[in-house]
Amino acid sequence: MGGNGCVWSSDEIVIKSPNDKRLYRVIELENRLCALLVHDPEIYADDSSKTLENNTEEDEETFDDQDEDDEYEDEEEDDENDTEKEVKGKGIFSQTKKAAAAMCVGMGSFCDPVEAQGLAHFLEHMLFMGSTEFPDENEYDSYLSKHGGSSNAYTETEHTCYHFEIKREFLKGALMRFSQFFISPLMKVEAMEREVLAVDSGNKKSLIGAMEKGINLREQIMKLYMNYYQGGLMKLVVIGGEPLDTLQSWVVELFANVRKGPQIKPQFTVEGTIWKACKLFRLEAVKDVHILDLTWTMPCLHQEYLKKSEDYLAHLLGHEGRGSLHSFLKGRGWATSISAGVGDEGMHRSSIAYIFVMSIHLTDSGLEKIFDIIGFVYQYIKLLRQVSPQKWIFKELQDIGNMEFRFAEEQPQDDYAAELAGNLLIYPAEHVIYGEYMYEVWDEEMIKHLLGFFMPENMRIDVVSKSFAKSQDFHYEPWFGSRYTEEDISPSLMELWRNPPEIDVSLQLPSQNGFIPTDFSIRANDISNDLVTVSSPACIIDEPLIRLWYKLDNTFKLPRANTYFRINLKGGYDNVKNCILTELFIHLLKDELNEIIYQASVAKLETSVSIFSDKLELKVYGFNDKLPVLLSKVLAIAKSFLPSDDRFKVIKEDVVRTLKNTNMKPLSHSSYLRLQVLCQSFYDVDEKLSILHGLSLADLMAFIPELRSQLYIEGLCHGNLSQEEAIHISNIFKSIFSVQPLPIEMRHQECVICLPSGANLVRNVSVKNKCETNSVIELYFQIEQEKGMELTRLKALIDLFDEILEEPFFNQLRTKEQLGYVVECSPRVTYRVFGFCFCIQSSKYNPIYLQERIDNFISGLDELLEGLDDESFENYRSGLMAKLLEKDPSLTYESNRFWNQITDKRYMFDQSQKEAEDLKSIKKNDVISWYKTYLQQWSPKCRRLAVRVWGCNTNIKESEKHSKSALVIKDLTAFKLSSEFYQSLC
Repeated sequence: MGGNGCVWSSDEIVIKSPNDKRLYRVIELENRLCALLVHDPEIYADDSSKTLENNTEEDEETFDDQDEDDEYEDEEEDDENDTEKEVKGKGIFSQTKKAAAAMCVGMGSFCDPVEAQGLAHFLEHMLFMGSTEFPDENEYDSYLSKHGGSSNAYTETEHTCYHFEIKREFLKGALMRFSQFFISPLMKVEAMEREVLAVDSGNKKSLIGAMEKGINLREQIMKLYMNYYQGGLMKLVVIGGEPLDTLQSWVVELFANVRKGPQIKPQFTVEGTIWKACKLFRLEAVKDVHILDLTWTMPCLHQEYLKKSEDYLAHLLGHEGRGSLHSFLKGRGWATSISAGVGDEGMHRSSIAYIFVMSIHLTDSGLEKIFDIIGFVYQYIKLLRQVSPQKWIFKELQDIGNMEFRFAEEQPQDDYAAELAGNLLIYPAEHVIYGEYMYEVWDEEMIKHLLGFFMPENMRIDVVSKSFAKSQDFHYEPWFGSRYTEEDISPSLMELWRNPPEIDVSLQLPSQNGFIPTDFSIRANDISNDLVTVSSPACIIDEPLIRLWYKLDNTFKLPRANTYFRINLKGGYDNVKNCILTELFIHLLKDELNEIIYQASVAKLETSVSIFSDKLELKVYGFNDKLPVLLSKVLAIAKSFLPSDDRFKVIKEDVVRTLKNTNMKPLSHSSYLRLQVLCQSFYDVDEKLSILHGLSLADLMAFIPELRSQLYIEGLCHGNLSQEEAIHISNIFKSIFSVQPLPIEMRHQECVICLPSGANLVRNVSVKNKCETNSVIELYFQIEQEKGMELTRLKALIDLFDEILEEPFFNQLRTKEQLGYVVECSPRVTYRVFGFCFCIQSSKYNPIYLQERIDNFISGLDELLEGLDDESFENYRSGLMAKLLEKDPSLTYESNRFWNQITDKRYMFDQSQKEAEDLKSIKKNDVISWYKTYLQQWSPKCRRLAVRVWGCNTNIKESEKHSKSALVIKDLTAFKLSSEFYQSLC
């Protein structure tokens, strides 16, 4: 049907899961723009007014300046990216969901002119910088920031995607600004001259080179826009709480003026073969890695998505179970991991070709056996041809796909909008959700046809390593100057791969998967007691050996559960030698578990094993039916296994390589250096590496019994599990680990340095990669340690300051001053000590200049904060409150939020609700007072640490003449020995 500004619409066409409560409508406007409208009833589940158009219109006249969504970062050991999204809290506040939208345009980097590579990505940047209707460069970002929103965009080979999320009642206002991207962008010359410096380095080089050759970039970019930014190539998704009719009226009103255009879909052809045949390329790596990539081209399979024949082959070639190629190569000590398949990126799934990649991470000995390894790959391919395609394997993949579709977890709204918009470019509207899950058509002949492309004549071989012999015969690729060599493959070797004379008896097809669930019943439907209405986890076991938290899920009602555990190991972090022995043990344990946990992961039952100081963190999560079975097997192996000498050598080599590769990126290096100063027990990576070289299997075998002799376990069971099932899980632990409990005084707890009053500290370090041109400044301000109930008010102040600050900081130092591509500020929580951090990465300026610009910005905050009118302040505050009270999109998000409270030993499961309550009483003067207390340099409570990572194109000696007013940390050990530390909280 049509009408209401549409030439066609349907509410019935989209196939969705029976568990999906959202309503979907597909419409096509007269300008050929296709839109998918999504009514999410949970956005206004609290029955707030849904007639917000008047509010939205009033808001159009009040523009202000602000920032994007951010998250608190929980830092543990050397990993600060264990982020916690503080959201849900039940009680006096209602939980809400945000609205979102996305637009995918059917053009990307394949449309770049030869003389101006990167133009499509540059165009993506320019659309953010003002329109005829909203000429201010920061209007779009400012509007989103004021109203609890955020945005992003990316350019692929054949499409460009823009997406945002926002507080629910401001969706129309955001769409008004968003729609103008595709109707009347300004693309001012002066803005282009600034922004061309901000695109990533590869594109920047080609675009500036084009300008230097006299090419008019504005003419080129307008030509690209006019050719392709037209309705017939656009797919829009809008997710809101309003009725579908309202959403439709908004889309028609706001997007009807998108140019109709001639609907010319970009067409691409390749002259000749995509790469040279019968060649081996050796590429010099920056990191210490050995990777063998084997790549084959196939025809475009967009129209064959119902068959997924390429995924069938990826499942077998990338399998890690018994009899697999991975198991075979691992057993010979040649490989540590294998992945195979057609990637999701546009370069791998384009209209030109599908590119199937098998990536094999090699050991040192594997690097010497490249041709043998390729020979075994072709033996396995021959096996697949001989046994013919197996329908039962396809049926397993089909069952798993249907199971995932039926019980899919929700994503954040903007991610879901972007995914759907991209899918509309690939699948027909009815399969926009189901398309990626469905294995609908079994086609044995198609699989055989695709196997025909796995021939050596169609294969590219790339070996990426740092361990090549010095050669005078290097080639240099033209974009980044990376070195590589090119070798011919002998005809005899090509023939051996083409027709392997035999197939090793160890190579076999996988066995049937016993972890595929069959029980999808929902526990909450069968329980009629108080457990169903409980909003936070309850401690159901608290014993010397184990403490267990439990919550039955009654929100998402999916047959999924998340079980998380931290197991304190005796003496695992007492000294640097014990630390590295514990890491070796955990890596060997993961290696031992690989086959069983891989088989479970295929059935969407995942296992994660990691280490945090003296704690082994074990997570088993996914479909709950076979979860206790997998957990029992994992724990039994963890209790009893002893490593072999062969595996010890391989894993030790792998850990050595990992340690060598640590801190190769300047941003992660700066965070590492900051945490090294702040944390009392932070073992240096070079010291760990030095000790590791001298360790033997005998050392580890002597250590393991002591490590496992006393334990303490704390865990969370959350999801589709009854309390009896949770108790059963605790009994599994107790029966397998019949050991003495580890007393609290023997469990490691981290202490954080208490920087002295007025501290102004500096740490200068050169980049680890001697060819790295990027420098980083990370300016950290230490605030206070958490203190009881006061923590939520302090956190609310810090978060609100961040809301107000983030966009002006980005606008000034990146958009206007063009200091670097990465310009950000955000709160930090280091073992429950609050801080605030400003960070810039730049290939153009040294860290001292970058710090001066940050300091200049901070000194001007007085004026910015004082000049903030009451309406803008209230917008920031209400936007933050919306973030704090945003509903967890899935069980996993909720579990992670609970788990962060448990691992931090805070146990304040309604922390976001309490912060939102405290936020109500915070005034502008409170934020100004907080800023003057903790960030202004003349305040005694201002305590700062500047971490400077100097790029290879800068002179670190300059730091000496610019650090007279600061204390430069030269001897870190002596500095920490003379420092005071906060009392440990976790």
